[in-house]
Amino acid sequence: MLKAYKFRLYPTKSQQEYFVKTFGCVRFVYNKMLEERIRLYEDSKLNPDAKQKLPTPAKYKPEFPFLREVDSLSLANAQMDLNKAYNNFFRDPSVGFPKFKSKHNARASYTTNNLKGSIRIEDRKVKLPKIGFVKLKQHRPFDGVIKSATVSMTKTSKFFIS
Repeated sequence: MLKAYKFRLYPTKSQQEYFVKTFGCVRFVYNKMLEERIRLYEDSKLNPDAKQKLPTPAKYKPEFPFLREVDSLSLANAQMDLNKAYNNFFRDPSVGFPKFKSKHNARASYTTNNLKGSIRIEDRKVKLPKIGFVKLKQHRPFDGVIKSATVSMTKTSKFFIS
């Protein structure tokens, strides 16, 4: 059974900067891939998933070196989110075409996956890839295996992990 826990994070200033940079990079990659998919769709007038060369986050790294500074799994999850939104649209057009992500959205977030213990909770701190340990308010004991983690920020600059 899958279960989600949500805890409040208390990152340092440099960790906050990293989170904001990651939110921006994830949004940037999502929008770039959506832009390219729209172009591919208009060029072919077919479902772009029909064995066409679809963009990946790695394609943008040589052109935009700031993408190398953030967790690659967060960029890969942005690609998976776009694929899911695109497939939902083609399955049921009433869902609506995928929209570009806005910088001024109510909640910025990114998701990363746990590979070989890259995400773990120890001593009221959570270890995240490329950033290390971040303090958190653990209001209940955690039980189970961590599959992935989503870091989010509210408009009031409060950080959470689930």
